[in-house]
Amino acid sequence: MRRAVALLGLLGIVAAGVSLSVLPATKTTAASAGPRTFLIPASDGYGVADCISTASECGKIVANAWCEAQGFGKAVAYGVADKADFTGTVSRPAATEQPLSITCGG
Repeated sequence: MRRAVALLGLLGIVAAGVSLSVLPATKTTAASAGPRTFLIPASDGYGVADCISTASECGKIVANAWCEAQGFGKAVAYGVADKADFTGTVSRPAATEQPLSITCGG
């Protein structure tokens, strides 16, 4: 009886191993190849506005990190968002809370 149970267990393990080797591995897919612009509130609480609003090396690093976290390559452009980017929103932000813009490329 023990041999039968052990043999069934062994066959189950072998069958599972074979099925896993036959199934295709899942691949992560990158975001769309076209550029995409993200609007980030200036008061997000992470201090992103301090770096993005200035054209410093800090802004470039933060913008590239944001794009990589969203599945894109590097940031194409970043800075304070143009009013045309967020017109028609429900609430109008104050001049001090103008959103930030990060455009990510493929």
